[in-house]
Amino acid sequence: MTDCVFCRIAAGEVPADFVLDDDEFVAFLDARPVFKGHVLVMPRRHYVTLADLPVPAVGPLFERVRLISAAVPAALGAQGTFVALNNTVSQSVPHLHVHVVPRTRGDGLRGFFWPRQRYATEEEAADYARRIRDALAAVPS
Repeated sequence: MTDCVFCRIAAGEVPADFVLDDDEFVAFLDARPVFKGHVLVMPRRHYVTLADLPVPAVGPLFERVRLISAAVPAALGAQGTFVALNNTVSQSVPHLHVHVVPRTRGDGLRGFFWPRQRYATEEEAADYARRIRDALAAVPS
């Protein structure tokens, strides 16, 4: 799907800071993170919602989400993560993706109002991605 920005990211046509890149799935930093280190995990193939994802791919997708939810706190010193998936409503890009957001008590995130941030530089984003990739390599699979 050439008009889908996430398909274009997965194909390498649009730059992103990847933390996981395999044959079936990719994970990369959200360009407008709730908190720095906010990762999006998605299938390479275009599916709009979780209901569209073939059953055999559900487990592999969430295994990658599980690994990243373990790596993010280790990489960033967060106390935990918030894992979320929107289906159609509030889905800013209509390509199935799971949010893994680093969390710390008192971080200010309340309910479903997600104030967005930006990375100060491309180098800062690349550093966050590198730290998560390094921690991901240490997570038992």
